[in-house]
This record gives sequence, structure tokens and C-alpha cells, in this order.
Amino acid sequence: MELVFIRHGQSEWNAKNLFTGWRDVKLSEQGLAEAAAAGKKLKENGYEFDIAFTSVLTRAIKTCNIVLEESDQLFVPQIKTWRLNERHYGQLQGLDKKQTAEQYGDEQVRIWRRSYDTLPPLLDKDDEFSAHKDRRYAHLPADVIPDGENLKVTLDRVLPFWEDQIAPAILSGKRVLVAAHGNSLRALAKHIEGISDEDIMGLEIPTGQPLVYKLDDNLKVLEKFYL
Repeated sequence: MELVFIRHGQSEWNAKNLFTGWRDVKLSEQGLAEAAAAGKKLKENGYEFDIAFTSVLTRAIKTCNIVLEESDQLFVPQIKTWRLNERHYGQLQGLDKKQTAEQYGDEQVRIWRRSYDTLPPLLDKDDEFSAHKDRRYAHLPADVIPDGENLKVTLDRVLPFWEDQIAPAILSGKRVLVAAHGNSLRALAKHIEGISDEDIMGLEIPTGQPLVYKLDDNLKVLEKFYL
């Protein structure tokens, strides 16, 4: 069985070196090109999908659409869920990463970005950019909507969707594409690869490159490679 991950192409805020998180930004021109190239590469290598999963953020949805279109599979059903969103960066969202490092130190910013269980400064629920004010999350209980997340919390919200939707789809024989974000994919990779809390800090998933997992009947990883 095979599973394909793709991190969305470069976003406008990736290009500006800003913390993005749950802020909804568009793909940059480079990001659009990365997504198109990924779709073509999947087509050239014969990858076909029966279902695609993505987040409710524009950059991931757009990447999913472009990948499917370029591989002549735009008909494939898509399921969008907040559970595959990027991790919520709290008060860091919208800040310049370089300036934040100058203010708080490189090590502190590295911990905020890469550590497994350190939370960023939380965003106030009354902030104009709070997810509590975004109608795409209006169906969620207020205590479920995050104000800031680390990778551990991100995994806690991604895992139920893996267990309820993605894993059953794979086990039923469906060919699955997951188009999501750096940290939601890192959380899934941690789970399916059994990566330690310490080693996950070093895992980086590049934008716009299809990551293929070959899995056994128990969804254990047999092989992993980028196209």
C-alpha cells in the first residue's frame, strides 16, 4: 500500500519569512509552480489517487487542486478538515522570523519552531486574527479551537483524523493523497514512522515535493522516498 504526502508549495508568507500558522495566505508564484511540477511528476511516475485529504487553509487546498489537475485527476474526491491545518503559532503569527530571533534569540525561536512540547505565546481570543472569529471554525466548540500549539498538540488533533479517515481509506485499498502543511505532516510522519520526541526536531519536509510511503498491512513503513 502507498500513501503520498505533499506539503503545500511556497506561500506568500514563506517567501517573506513570516510565521504563518492558521493565518490564511495564498501561494506565491513559486508555490504555484512547485505544485504544478509536483502534479506533473506524479503523473509521469504513474501515481493515481482515489481520495485526497487536505486542510481548510487556502495554500493547502490550492496545492491539492493543482496537483490533481496537473496529474489529470481533478475528479478525485477531496475531504477538507481543520485537523490537517498547520500548527497554530499563537502570537508569533504574522511576525518576521529573523526579527523575532533578534528579539528573543535564535535558540528560543528554534525551540518554538521545532520542539515537540514547547508552546508559543498564546494568541488572545479577542485578537482580530483569532481563529475564534473565523467562520470556517464556527462549528467547533470554543475550547477545541487553539490559541497556540506545539507539535505534540498538533499531533493530538491530527491523530483522530488519521485513525478515523486516512488509515481506514488506505486499509480499504484506496490510493491516498494528503496535501497539508509542514507541521501537520511532521506530526503524521512522527506517528507512522515512530520518530522520537527528540529526533522529530530535525525532520524537515520540503515544500512541493511528493513524499511516498510504502506501507505493510499494519501500516508500518516499509519504504520512504521523495519523487
